Amino acid sequence: MLFKEVHLHGIKSGAITLAFRKWQKPSIKVGIRMHTSIGLIEIKSIEVIAESDINKADAINAGFASKEQLLKSFPKNSNGVIYRINISYYSEDPRISLREHTNLSEQEINDIIKKLKSLDKHSKKGDWTRQILLTINDHPNMHAIGIAKLTGFEKEWLKLNIRKLKNLGLTISHTVGYEISPKGKVVLEKLIAEK
Repeated sequence: MLFKEVHLHGIKSGAITLAFRKWQKPSIKVGIRMHTSIGLIEIKSIEVIAESDINKADAINAGFASKEQLLKSFPKNSNGVIYRINISYYSEDPRISLREHTNLSEQEINDIIKKLKSLDKHSKKGDWTRQILLTINDHPNMHAIGIAKLTGFEKEWLKLNIRKLKNLGLTISHTVGYEISPKGKVVLEKLIAEK
């Protein structure tokens, strides 16, 4: 579930408390907290709503000037039903403090390396974590297409899996490209030393 940047700022300020989506079935669950560029957003409730029951106040609470503008935001020719989703800002992204943590014990570094080996082991692409970390380290702020060309991995697969490294606090995503986080540099040094 994606949000436009303008809507994210409204959610953070509390001005936006609703979202409307047209889906065959919900792609999210009540209670989850979604990572976004402004931090975590919590899904408070999800309910089916008839188009005729949407009013102007709903549209304004979803960040639109009118019901008509809200309805035009749905993809053309989209099938499914309309869902009314109650949302709220939850907190800053916890990965920010995670990626800045560099005072790691040997045990903490070894635990992260075990997680990386597990990602490699359970991947159909084989070992990839070290290669991707080294590529990002050597080419900071390179976009996914460039990394894909250098490594031979498919772009969409790459973006999904770099997110796994980000969740461990090892990478930072920018508007364009990625870089190794301070924590990631500590872990990468150990990975390089092991080879």
